[in-house]
Amino acid sequence: MDAPSNANATDARRIGLLGGTFDPVHIGHLRSAVEVAESLQLDELRLIPSARPPHRNAPQVSAQDRLAMVELALVGADGLQVDDRELKRDKPSYTIDTLESIRAELAVDDQLLLILGWDAFCGLPGWQRWDELLEHCHILVLQRPDADSDAPEALRNLLAARSVNGPSALTGPSGQIAFIWQTPLAVSATQIRALLASGRSARFLVPDAVLAYIHAHGLYRGAN
Repeated sequence: MDAPSNANATDARRIGLLGGTFDPVHIGHLRSAVEVAESLQLDELRLIPSARPPHRNAPQVSAQDRLAMVELALVGADGLQVDDRELKRDKPSYTIDTLESIRAELAVDDQLLLILGWDAFCGLPGWQRWDELLEHCHILVLQRPDADSDAPEALRNLLAARSVNGPSALTGPSGQIAFIWQTPLAVSATQIRALLASGRSARFLVPDAVLAYIHAHGLYRGAN
């Protein structure tokens, strides 16, 4: 009698979500995605380019170019895919809207993991309806050796109530927070744009196919 119940429990999927402007997508984004997908044995990990991020400057290049670069970067990357739903919205990209949209497409037991860097996590109190995020997902915080700052006071009670001892302790479809170690890669999109704007090489900081696209379309020239 127990066998069907155990079988059903294993049917739940684990889906990671990694958002960003990806302006351009680079090896730091991709390495984080691969490490999380492998260590947590995710069924899939979606990179979600944002159209008009409300918390940062507008991207340097168009949504179409950024989407094309992510698609090129993920060719042959098993388990990684791009989700373009935020680019189809004619309004700022709020994470809560994306979570509600994705959750509506999934089975009730499927596990969603929103992947955030430490700085983004600390900025959560400024996000739209941020206190509702955990109703739809778990939050997985990428921990770096140089992230030694404390969480803001607005998050301390949430951390005390919702943190679990590592990603393997996450249970159910949503509602918890876990930290995962991230290999530090000293690379940023700002750095890459500055290199390209000054005519220097960005090779090995972005996938070759992405760099070829940048050059073919004349992106990031004279701007950082």
